[in-house]
Amino acid sequence: MDKIDAYIETMTPQKALQNKALSLPKTEKLIEDVDFYIENGNYVFTTWFHLKRGNCCGNNCRHCPY
Repeated sequence: MDKIDAYIETMTPQKALQNKALSLPKTEKLIEDVDFYIENGNYVFTTWFHLKRGNCCGNNCRHCPY
């Protein structure tokens, strides 16, 4: 998790478009506290999740790197 946090700290919107997470194998299983956390009963997706997805969904997500 420390490596993911360090990587995310270097992210800019320009760098996000060609980030290393895009090349990771796609998986349907999400990992709590890596891909999301729960706040007041709601799922909040992390910057890492958004980087793995590879684009902005346009929903003004709190942790969107794009």
